[in-house]
Amino acid sequence: MGDPIRACAVLGQLERSSIRLGVDDLGSGQTSLSYLSTLPEHEMKIDRSLVSDMVELGHNLGFSVDGEGVETLEVLKAIAATGWKVAQGYFSAKPMAVEDLANWLERYIPMGVFDFA
Repeated sequence: MGDPIRACAVLGQLERSSIRLGVDDLGSGQTSLSYLSTLPEHEMKIDRSLVSDMVELGHNLGFSVDGEGVETLEVLKAIAATGWKVAQGYFSAKPMAVEDLANWLERYIPMGVFDFA
């Protein structure tokens, strides 16, 4: 986002090509909240420092909201209770080599299939 005018143009071209876009680490680095209403994203991943305050804002803006830093089942349950559909963190998987990805995907359980009752 160092060149917001160019970034908006490129993101607009990608969206017109039916590529879904998302903002990563919202609230850290150069990702500004002021860009949210002008960029063609479909989802955003909120930096862990802003997780608790930003979920409702993202939903109110019409985004699919993803959270990072989900490292325990308890945290997963808590975010599922707020309506999150996507989470990232060590609870799902630790960073891995690309050659290990296929094996992990065979064992992957989407968040929606957990029974939190």
